[in-house]
Amino acid sequence: MNQKTLDAVNLQIQAEFQSAYIYLAMSARFEGMKMSGAANWMRIQWEEETVHAMKLFDHLIRRGQAPVLHQMDAPAIEFENALEAFEQVLEHERHVTKLIHGLYEVAVEEKDYALQTLLHWFIDEQVEEEENAEAIIDSIRLAGASGQGLFLVDRELGLRGPGQEEDE
Repeated sequence: MNQKTLDAVNLQIQAEFQSAYIYLAMSARFEGMKMSGAANWMRIQWEEETVHAMKLFDHLIRRGQAPVLHQMDAPAIEFENALEAFEQVLEHERHVTKLIHGLYEVAVEEKDYALQTLLHWFIDEQVEEEENAEAIIDSIRLAGASGQGLFLVDRELGLRGPGQEEDE
């Protein structure tokens, strides 16, 4: 693995851990809003993003490389309601999708076939991540910003367990 590819993978590891940190902060915010279902959903996202980072971390180790962990920024979490939060989730997942695509472009340019194979999983995962965020946004819009509808959406989000997709 050449230095350009190694640097790009290390930056993606940082981005995945940063995503986890963002979702954990969002979970705390939802707990403060007494929306335990949305807090649960965000905590599960935190776990998933950590798994994503570790897939890349382990890939480097398997290839004889030492991962370099970059500093993370404190997440700036500001939302007033569930709709705003999940719109931010969608925006963030679209950003991560662009990062994954950029990493894939590096893997192609540098003819790193093993990394390309791994990144196919990430590309598929990002389609799913964006789709899930869009579905939750649609549910919140349909339910309304408060009242029984939002209560039901929050309860549904609380049913998500580790490794479970929203549509199961």
